[in-house]
Amino acid sequence: MQARNRPLDNQDRAIMRALQKNARLSNAELAEIVGMSTTACWNRTRQLEADGYIRGYVALLDQQKLGFADVVLIEVTLDRHDENALARFGDELATLPEVLEAYLVSGEYDYLIKVAVDGTAGYERFLREKLYKISGIRHSRSMFALRCMKNIPSVQV
Repeated sequence: MQARNRPLDNQDRAIMRALQKNARLSNAELAEIVGMSTTACWNRTRQLEADGYIRGYVALLDQQKLGFADVVLIEVTLDRHDENALARFGDELATLPEVLEAYLVSGEYDYLIKVAVDGTAGYERFLREKLYKISGIRHSRSMFALRCMKNIPSVQV
């Protein structure tokens, strides 16, 4: 089903805010929080999904407990900038589990990549065994994140 763009009202926003805080709410719990009947809440939530406002539901994992306590931001410049080179690089990045986010950006570098690693040794392994095996990288620059000031999985409504 194709997503529609329709104006959101206060009930839509209340449903999305509640689900952002806890996507495991039952429909009855959600309806109570947003002040709707269970049927109306169910229908409204399904419509938000069908319209593409709610893209899915996920479990947020603790990367530190999983052994990936450090975040590194990597700026990468490619040798070439044709469509095939950009697509190939993006496709290869998407296969690397350490890559949390990757953006094609404007400015001095071509890509900004956010990776999760286990310290400097884990980062070295990631560079040698994965990132630098992707052909076409001309230059990279890295920054270890010292502290996360804000981390939300989606825009807030």
